[in-house]
Amino acid sequence: MVIWIIGLSGAGKTTLADAVVATARSGGAAVVLVDGDVIRETFGNDLGHSLEDRRRNAERIMRLCRWLDSQGVHVVCAILSLFPEHRKWMRENVKAYHEVYIDAPLHQLQARDVKGLYARYATGQTQQVAGLDLEFPEPEFPDTLIRNDGSETGLLDHATPLARLLMPA
Repeated sequence: MVIWIIGLSGAGKTTLADAVVATARSGGAAVVLVDGDVIRETFGNDLGHSLEDRRRNAERIMRLCRWLDSQGVHVVCAILSLFPEHRKWMRENVKAYHEVYIDAPLHQLQARDVKGLYARYATGQTQQVAGLDLEFPEPEFPDTLIRNDGSETGLLDHATPLARLLMPA
């Protein structure tokens, strides 16, 4: 199974993915965490953040997740998932796909700003930020919708139910 956790920068994707993986592993599941930022670094940061580079990175991740799943390894993937056609591809090409959308208000994302992305955008140091000057088409029918407008504890309350999807019966 592939659990595809998507949302804007700062929404809590990696936080939730880490918790899901830890919980699933403690329950005996063979599971791998795939994080979009880590995959960029793993491949030598050979791509920028243009739309075409974002598309190429996402396609690498999609195919990696499908391959791992085909090998019997569960995957929890934390990814921006900017392109609706990629979500569609995942649904059509991964036999057990579960899409999780973490929806967080922009003002909270800007306040969290763990990577300093929103601050750099505000000062003109960067462009093409999803949710600001780069459109982020929200998923129409995620399997799980999480509104992360509160505490980290509220977000992490979703980790165990998601991890159960990966655990042996």
